[in-house]
Amino acid sequence: MNFTSGKDLLKLCQQYNKKIYEICIEREIELTKKTKQEIIQRMSYSLDIMKNSINKSLTEDIKSVGGLIGGEAKLVRNRLKTNKSVCGPLMTKAISAAMGVLEVNASMGLVVAAPTAGSCGILPAGIITVGEEFKISDEEMLNAIFTAAAIGIIITKNATVAGAEGGCQAETGSAAAMTAAGIVEMMGGTCEQALHAASMALSNVMGLVCDPIAGLVEAPCQTRNSIGVANALISAEMALAGVKSVIPFDEVVEAMYKVGKSLPYELRETALGGVAATCTGCEITKKIFG
Repeated sequence: MNFTSGKDLLKLCQQYNKKIYEICIEREIELTKKTKQEIIQRMSYSLDIMKNSINKSLTEDIKSVGGLIGGEAKLVRNRLKTNKSVCGPLMTKAISAAMGVLEVNASMGLVVAAPTAGSCGILPAGIITVGEEFKISDEEMLNAIFTAAAIGIIITKNATVAGAEGGCQAETGSAAAMTAAGIVEMMGGTCEQALHAASMALSNVMGLVCDPIAGLVEAPCQTRNSIGVANALISAEMALAGVKSVIPFDEVVEAMYKVGKSLPYELRETALGGVAATCTGCEITKKIFG
């Protein structure tokens, strides 16, 4: 059940009449020689960490190591109680969850890097928020994470998920693509629709730079996670409605990698460009590091 591209994955799904998550689990069984129960148990542990990190951010007072973020997730979530949400309850819950997980990460809390620590809020926020909103079981949420993992495998194999190598498009873009595909299958979509969602999510942020202020995974990383989960939800919605990506998934991945390689090093996690290089960004860096 090995696959190295979206084309391979779709072929396997069609050949064996299986969902992406089923193909991914069988791949893990073949590679690790572990039982299906063992693999699902390990992923269940990751799901628990994701849930705990969201809960921690919304119930505890958190401050990041650099002091740039902390408490913003609560502000967004609390707005639901007192105001009419511009984005609607589901989207507001998702973006606050994504921001919150990044807060936990930036305060040295326990998170799941899915696929990276800098993009750690997107997948938990997307899968868990949609799961809770539609009363979807943990088993189905786990399946969605396996679907997401399959997309991550392909991107990692053919491109990169590292901001230092491909910019923020490679981190939050990949996380959004993974999440979008997972949501599509969790909501009853087809393998083909999942790949269309992943394609759209990745292409939506093509060229996004990685410019962490003071070199810390805090800002603008937090708000990039919120836009990442919004991107995933939008892409999943379009794919489930029948909207198709004009460019096939594999070609989008290839394009993302080429764009990432074309970005100047100042825009690839060095904190030498983008908002990190603004006057205020430089002043913050001096204040933190002296």
